[in-house]
Amino acid sequence: MSTSRTRLGDAGERFVERQLTGRGWTILARKWRGRSGEIDLVADDGTLIVLVEVKTRRGESHGRAEESVTPAKCARLIRLGQEYLEANIELEERYWRVDLVAITLDSSGAIARYNHIEDVCLDE
Repeated sequence: MSTSRTRLGDAGERFVERQLTGRGWTILARKWRGRSGEIDLVADDGTLIVLVEVKTRRGESHGRAEESVTPAKCARLIRLGQEYLEANIELEERYWRVDLVAITLDSSGAIARYNHIEDVCLDE
């Protein structure tokens, strides 16, 4: 990933983290790496463990950020969730889900759209 894209992704993740902690969520992990890849954020919303996939894009000329979560991506995120719980045995009895936060920036770099989709992989 290019440095510009890395900075964009990191900025999006930091913004989402602030949004979630502002709602009272606890961040358990950032950029957690497992055998199947990386989870952007792992959070506890007070009830569930939530794996948060953050997609930040400049504009929508290449499609909406939500469109990047394909069935294959969901399968990988679900595997990562299982890996995370296996690695954190104290959480293995907790219920969990995968959320997507899609952020679209306008031409000035300001957030034009913020969409938090809970249980994005529910139908997978």
